[in-house]
Amino acid sequence: MTIISLVLVFIALFAFVAGQLLLKKAMDAANLSGFKSPKFFWPLATGVFLLGAQFFLNLGLLQRFDLSFIYPFQGLSVIIIAVAAAVVLREKLSIQLVAGSVLISAGIVLVSLTS
Repeated sequence: MTIISLVLVFIALFAFVAGQLLLKKAMDAANLSGFKSPKFFWPLATGVFLLGAQFFLNLGLLQRFDLSFIYPFQGLSVIIIAVAAAVVLREKLSIQLVAGSVLISAGIVLVSLTS
């Protein structure tokens, strides 16, 4: 694995996390301002774009690497989204959420190491 490949994996991970956060922000804006508001449209459009970019990046990565190698990085998204939601969206992090996120990510890493 080259440094460029690792950078592409992390770009795909960032695109997934950012896309999810933007979609949540768009849905919150829709509740406040409605579906015709620019506060809804731009986060939605950007979130969909980022998730689409992540999808195609993942396809390219899956062409070159085993799924068992790529999937643990996806498992990191659970932790990153929880922390980013707390910082960006001001959601509360409970001890159960943190423990569950860590256990899920650890389980994904353990499963991937067995192959």
